[in-house]
Amino acid sequence: MDRGMVGSASRGRLNVEVRRQGSSAIVRPAGELDHHTAELLREPLEACAEEAGTRVIVDCSELAFCDSTGLNVLLGARLKAEAVGGAIHLAAMQPVVARVFEITGAEAVFAVHDTVDAALVG
Repeated sequence: MDRGMVGSASRGRLNVEVRRQGSSAIVRPAGELDHHTAELLREPLEACAEEAGTRVIVDCSELAFCDSTGLNVLLGARLKAEAVGGAIHLAAMQPVVARVFEITGAEAVFAVHDTVDAALVG
């Protein structure tokens, strides 16, 4: 399987890594996703989402915090992905991040998986 690193970026409280695995793109934000760091995720996430038919998996295992700005980045990427026949899948959400999705109802519009491996097959 292709597990090559495509890129990574860091800005203070957030680090974002992107890698390919087969026809999927795995985007892993680590740290705090908020107003100050959202652009760091938006750029690579939307670039992956705009590739026709790509399954984009956001590995949330190291995401410690997500506010409404971060949620909007994910929702915007979802719309872009769906417009070209792709999808955004969320995986391995920490309880504090999952709670934001529960409170806002956003969990209903994403495919949410317990692990990245489950997201790759489901």
